[in-house]
Amino acid sequence: MTAFLIKTFAIAAALGAFAGPALAQTGATPWELKPDTGYAYDKDGKTYSYKMGTSNAGELLKGAKKVPKGTLFFIGHNGQLYMRTGPYLEGDGKFKFGPDQ
Repeated sequence: MTAFLIKTFAIAAALGAFAGPALAQTGATPWELKPDTGYAYDKDGKTYSYKMGTSNAGELLKGAKKVPKGTLFFIGHNGQLYMRTGPYLEGDGKFKFGPDQ
């Protein structure tokens, strides 16, 4: 469970990094990720947030990986969480995979 939380925390932290550029798009809303909060996506596809402390931060970061900037997270038709690295905005700033595509 700890490894799962580490990966989830890393994903959540990285999502904050690309929320700023998303503001420029019409219809985009930023995620409001909070410090000292872990975000989990469990084996049943449910999401949770956990209040975190700092006493075991070293253990949390052990094995964690940074999520690259420019990463898109989405839920597929099968309910699975996916991530895709690469462009997700058109040259004019519109979301590349929007409903009008």
